[in-house]
Amino acid sequence: MRTALFITCLADAMFPEVGKATVQVLERLGQTVEFPAGQTCCGQMHVNTGYQKQALPLVERFAEVFWPYDAIVAPSGSCVGSVCHQHAMIAKRFGSPGLVEQVEAVAARTYELSEFLVDVLGVTDVGAYFPHRVTYHPTCHSLRMLRVGDKPITLLRAVEALELVELPAADQCCGFGGTFAIKNSDTSTAMLADKMRTVLDTGAEICTAGDSSCLMHIGGGLSRIRAGAKTVHLAQILAATREEPMVLGRAERQAEVHAGPEAVL
Repeated sequence: MRTALFITCLADAMFPEVGKATVQVLERLGQTVEFPAGQTCCGQMHVNTGYQKQALPLVERFAEVFWPYDAIVAPSGSCVGSVCHQHAMIAKRFGSPGLVEQVEAVAARTYELSEFLVDVLGVTDVGAYFPHRVTYHPTCHSLRMLRVGDKPITLLRAVEALELVELPAADQCCGFGGTFAIKNSDTSTAMLADKMRTVLDTGAEICTAGDSSCLMHIGGGLSRIRAGAKTVHLAQILAATREEPMVLGRAERQAEVHAGPEAVL
């Protein structure tokens, strides 16, 4: 199987360790992972803010760059959701029938990390070791658009020494939503405060998820109130082993990068 890493803009620019962790997990499971250097933004930002026609060149680029691969894997339910649910719409509205066919074929081979591990590779135990109390936040796109279900939970339960605790009201949005957090900052902050309260109620050391965007939002809030709890991407937990354990100091830097309104519990 020829497998490609779709890094996503956020991971590429701000959280490269998440992309590296994704590759580590896949290579541990026998996959040879390629990184197409010509990849660009998937266009989700343009589509979500009303610039659908302007997203067409990005949709075309994605289909062209990733066409040769049997599987395209990304550490982001949000960006995979865009590829699988928005690209065909853009191609049908502004592209050609040939582009529609190509886009749909590429989308069918594009997976969020937990989807690929469980559904394609048939793996639930990736050999990870993470001796911490962890709670899982199901991000909106992975939960409602991709419907990954309990795949991330199944993977976390198989991690050696990890104590998994249920997150109350887990299906509630954290309030990020891309530009929503900027355009509706008061509402976003209120939603974030609710999410942080439920995270802290679990007593977990770590809140994990499959999207760096939501973790950036939650982690930024937790950092500003000096809550002690941190955010770590699912890929990083799955990449950690007894021989190469994760250093949580890296998660602290991840939590502090998001600059936004002060969150109050």
